[in-house]
Amino acid sequence: MLDTTRTTGDLQALDGAHHVHSFTDPALITGGKTRVVVRGEGCQIWDSDGRRFLDGMAGLWCVNIGYGRQELVDAAARQMTELPFYSNHFQSTTPAMTELAHKLSQLTPDGLDHFLFTSSGSEANDTIVRMVRYFWKLQGKDTKRTFISRTMAYHGSTLAAVSLCGMPHMHAMDGGTLPGFAHIQHPHWYMFGGELTKEEFGLQAAQALERKILELGPENVAAFIGEPVQGAGGVIDPPSTYWPEIQRICRKYDVLLIADEVICGFGRTGEWFGAQTYGVTPDLMTLAKGLSSGYLPIAAVAMNKRVFETIGAGGLLAHGYTYSGHPVACAVALANIDIIEREGLVDRVRNDIGPYLHQALAQFEQHPVVGEVRGIGTLAALQLVKGKDTREIFTVEDGAGVFCREASYNQGLIVRAVGQSIVLSPSLVITHAEIDEIIVKLKRALDETARHFGL
Repeated sequence: MLDTTRTTGDLQALDGAHHVHSFTDPALITGGKTRVVVRGEGCQIWDSDGRRFLDGMAGLWCVNIGYGRQELVDAAARQMTELPFYSNHFQSTTPAMTELAHKLSQLTPDGLDHFLFTSSGSEANDTIVRMVRYFWKLQGKDTKRTFISRTMAYHGSTLAAVSLCGMPHMHAMDGGTLPGFAHIQHPHWYMFGGELTKEEFGLQAAQALERKILELGPENVAAFIGEPVQGAGGVIDPPSTYWPEIQRICRKYDVLLIADEVICGFGRTGEWFGAQTYGVTPDLMTLAKGLSSGYLPIAAVAMNKRVFETIGAGGLLAHGYTYSGHPVACAVALANIDIIEREGLVDRVRNDIGPYLHQALAQFEQHPVVGEVRGIGTLAALQLVKGKDTREIFTVEDGAGVFCREASYNQGLIVRAVGQSIVLSPSLVITHAEIDEIIVKLKRALDETARHFGL
């Protein structure tokens, strides 16, 4: 039972003694440095000392409908009362599993009508690796096993998902990637575009995929996977020419196209899914985070008819998880989707709050420490630079991103530092007044950062 009498110091001491944190240097947990979050409402959270923060990250890109939605609590309680658990193994289902699969078939891009549930985006991407390789094996194309991803891509932290990632610090932890994974450069115009227009650069960046396919041999390449907007890589929103060219190349060489919608899905880009924003139709999609707004762990792999019918004709599908399609998580996901639809949150991101956020952030293009403001919908990033004219980005050793993140935290604003960028992904329900608050607090943090680095 949760002991509600413990003080912040008590919790910090216990945490340091027993809790291993994700994506955290364990040395930082000692000495009472853990932030103990105890409550959330709307776009606000409170720590154990009663201090309020505006959560500019919606948790981990996921609390799309905001904190404290009683409808999701009620949906979970009803399902737990009726049936707290049953698996989908051995020809079994529950109404919640079936209804959620049906609902997703109505929301996802045309043709993506089949869904395999998991508990996280990492599990879903791990599943995709197995499904895609199985798909090609059943067609007698056993050599089509290699996945192409991008530098600065994030696709999860299971063993296969880490190999899909394009993040050196993750690869270094266990000595590199598994065999059968390759990467091309991510499409960051500000960093790599030089004198090219964004549209010219988008085509050039996409054509790196064709060169890599030819280098590896089309007969060896199974799929290309990418986030419509690279989230954890720094909110890299590609030029409009990029994704259509990626799709053309995949179709030309019969390489499956996978859209990792873990961050972009469920309204963040102003459409239900980022693939719709960028005008592409993937063969498979990864869904998570916004599927339940983070209220319970649930994710899914969406696949089209071609993929499903091939693996469906292969006999026993020897894959799955104990909690695949957990009925309580599915019930919460259905309630979450109902709120997004009922409150018109996708249209709100596209027509109201997304444009308002980016118009407000545009003022920072003139700030001495900001080189680029980028993003779409409720995804945004500020590129921190020490040379605006030369596009000279701070180094890891400079640590400008972490400095600015902590300065924002001290103002009562939660943002994230990715490399030397400050990124934002507030809930879809954020108000104009709360965006104005973000701007005020972020400006103070940027000003402090500029003073610290003598800019």
